[in-house]
Amino acid sequence: MKIGCFSVSLAVKDLAVSQAFYKKLGFEVYAGNPEHHFVIMKNGDTNIGLFQGMFEDNILTFNPGWDQGANPLSDFDDIRALHQTFKAQGMKTVQENLQGDAGPGSFAVLDPDGNAILFDQHV
Repeated sequence: MKIGCFSVSLAVKDLAVSQAFYKKLGFEVYAGNPEHHFVIMKNGDTNIGLFQGMFEDNILTFNPGWDQGANPLSDFDDIRALHQTFKAQGMKTVQENLQGDAGPGSFAVLDPDGNAILFDQHV
């Protein structure tokens, strides 16, 4: 199963303060926009997203169709196929946004401890 780029999406209280902190750890902004209350930062192959006011808890995020640099992949498991696989295994999915037969879409699952795992396809 190919679930794509991995990142941790952090719910932050003050985007500028958090961004400055992670910059000290060697992370650089490579996507997002502070005016939209989020940035995606990178240190090597490690990605973190900082999101102010968008959600309450931290989220593990996978982006099918992207490598760790957010470059499109030619070979990946589409979000709809992943969704069907997980449901067939008895997993409950939430926050489903799956339109059409291809292209962008998303859904989340909760692990046994209630941690959200977001699958968010952009291609």
